[in-house]
Amino acid sequence: MDRPCLIVGCGYTGRRLARRLQPRWQVSATARSVAAAARLEAEGLRVVRADLDAALAPGALERFADGAAIAYLAPPPDGGTGDPRLARFLEALGSARPAALLYMSTTGVYGDTRGGTVTEDSPLTPSNDRARRRVVAEASARAWCAARAVRCVVLRVPGIYGPGRLPLERLRRGEPALRAEEAGPGNRIHVDDLVEACVAALERPVSGAFNVTDGNPATTTEFLQRTAALAGLPAPPLVALADAAGRISPGMLAFLRESRRVDNRRMRDELGVELRYAQLDDGIAASLAGAQDAPG
Repeated sequence: MDRPCLIVGCGYTGRRLARRLQPRWQVSATARSVAAAARLEAEGLRVVRADLDAALAPGALERFADGAAIAYLAPPPDGGTGDPRLARFLEALGSARPAALLYMSTTGVYGDTRGGTVTEDSPLTPSNDRARRRVVAEASARAWCAARAVRCVVLRVPGIYGPGRLPLERLRRGEPALRAEEAGPGNRIHVDDLVEACVAALERPVSGAFNVTDGNPATTTEFLQRTAALAGLPAPPLVALADAAGRISPGMLAFLRESRRVDNRRMRDELGVELRYAQLDDGIAASLAGAQDAPG
């Protein structure tokens, strides 16, 4: 346990990553509240109190980060054009030189390709503010690392599902999905496979961007239908895209209007990730079986 790792944003994915690392790493995690700190301490983690939405003194986190591998999993705020949370965190590192910085981004940075395939070398053409903030954050992380000769890894991640993260309530409410012929390819990753990609990114001497997906371009409609079937719930009613406004939430509809196929070969070849849940039914079934163990 001599290798230090600092997890920033230790929530749904971060707590699973911490459990996976603990046998071989000395894991610390940031927490903004007393309740979050107590929860993380109960799981055997060293807690670093830090609120990224508030001012942090320059160098405040230096002693926790120097020589450590950092897994930065915190999302940007919902508004604005950049990521002030990441900016505050990097400033708080002072003169620390981490062993590596892993930044978790999103496949949304590629924008809408109308179902076309994207690789890590594809242009970044985000089509909404949320993805634009991620593009800014990626650039900030790379620039900070380059100035200090720190290894930087960016993981571009689609929708994450797993125990406690299935659209069961949506299905119970009877919310519709798009007709199959109008639903574009989707991208997703089971949280356990995402954790394996994070571990590989921390432990292997790699750098650059990696798409982290299950490689299955099943549509959101198919994902909902398979979840319903395996959970014993009614299948969602189907609507045409032209009739979807008012029946599907604006946020979800904006998400469904974008489509792309995300290539994951670099993840498999260079990170060596062997996916446990490349098949949709396997991942959904495991998520249903593990729902009671999902971190709160």
